[in-house]
Amino acid sequence: MKILVIGSGGREHAIIRRLAADHPAPELHAAPGNPGIAQLATVHDASVSDLDAQVRLAQEIQPDLVVIGPEAPLVAGAADRLREAGFAVFGPSAAAAHLEGSKSWAKEIMAAAGVPTAASVTVTALAQLEAGLDRVNPLNDVPFVVKADGLAAGKGVVVTTDREAAITHAEAVLTAGGQVVLEEYLDGPEVSLFCLSDGTRVVPLAPAQDFKRALDGDEGPNTGGMGAYSPLPWAPAGLTEEVLEKVARPTIAELAARDIPFVGVLYCGLALTSRGMRVVEFNARFGDPETQVVLERLTSPFAPLLLGAARGELAADTELTWSEDAAVAVVVAGAGYPAAVRTGDPITGIDACEALGAHVIHAGTASADGALVSAGGRVLSVVATGEDLEQARDRALAATEGIALDGSHHRTDIARLAAAEARSAQGVTEPAAPGTREETA
Repeated sequence: MKILVIGSGGREHAIIRRLAADHPAPELHAAPGNPGIAQLATVHDASVSDLDAQVRLAQEIQPDLVVIGPEAPLVAGAADRLREAGFAVFGPSAAAAHLEGSKSWAKEIMAAAGVPTAASVTVTALAQLEAGLDRVNPLNDVPFVVKADGLAAGKGVVVTTDREAAITHAEAVLTAGGQVVLEEYLDGPEVSLFCLSDGTRVVPLAPAQDFKRALDGDEGPNTGGMGAYSPLPWAPAGLTEEVLEKVARPTIAELAARDIPFVGVLYCGLALTSRGMRVVEFNARFGDPETQVVLERLTSPFAPLLLGAARGELAADTELTWSEDAAVAVVVAGAGYPAAVRTGDPITGIDACEALGAHVIHAGTASADGALVSAGGRVLSVVATGEDLEQARDRALAATEGIALDGSHHRTDIARLAAAEARSAQGVTEPAAPGTREETA
């Protein structure tokens, strides 16, 4: 099988790494790829934003399957263009990807499908802002949750107890010509669940949890994600089936009823609140960095799964197999992230890192004069496995210390609370859920 993966980040590197582990391994191509991806696939000079170039490349190499990683080309219609050219594509149409492209439209779909989610108000003008906050946060109940309605690369959400900060963020979005969604705050831990769909049927992957704040202790600004782990030993029994029945299947069915079949990954961002499970958001692609840990644990063949979804041949009773090991990913971010990011800094230590039993996923890297340099905010993800979360996180953190990147930073508390609670539970299958939910963007 020949597969073309569109994208250049950590998510795409993780996808390609997992595809390369299939037996037999498919012939892999990537556009535009990155230095890590180039070690596993043939890379091609076609931009993520250049849909014409992607079609030309597919016509040149004739892949059996095209996998589109990032949200921006999906929302722009990359899947539509490639399907029209005759290729099997894993990734939703522009109409279906609008589920991520517009949070207000996603709320409409959830309401129609009966999906449990946070109460919200969409604000399109500055004059509506104060009244909207009063409606969603009566008596100034906090925290305030303010979301940019469109794509924001994982950083369009502000969660704050400061009303003025909430207003400032909303005003910035509105003044720039966008609109905002104001939501009630959902208490409880966050869960990410990827659900593969062929437009009708749904197959879930394993749940994961990611960490959105930049600093230890869930401090600092929101980011695109600073780390993740899987499995979730604290998750309630039956969670995945509950998400399928109350969220994923009703959403896919509602879209199908509107003649908008969703083919690809429905990313369900969830909060397990004191009032039950609620959807925080939908994304129309694999999440990053959760993909790194979820695919690390998947032992079922991956390429046939994606191809089956792309062809509308996904068996709803598919039983995937998973490693019993835990996986932890720690993101190494460049200087300044998530604000103004410095790029072009040399990166060393990857060989030493991997010698400790971890592997390194490239996210924002480039080659310059034969050297590896930083080329984005989230530069690398260090992924390690272990018999339990404690062992996996210890290995990941030890390996991360081997990475040398001037000005970089990473969190040291990824999965720490979950590992401690799992250890102290001593056989209890449902320890208290760790931490509080972090808003995603």
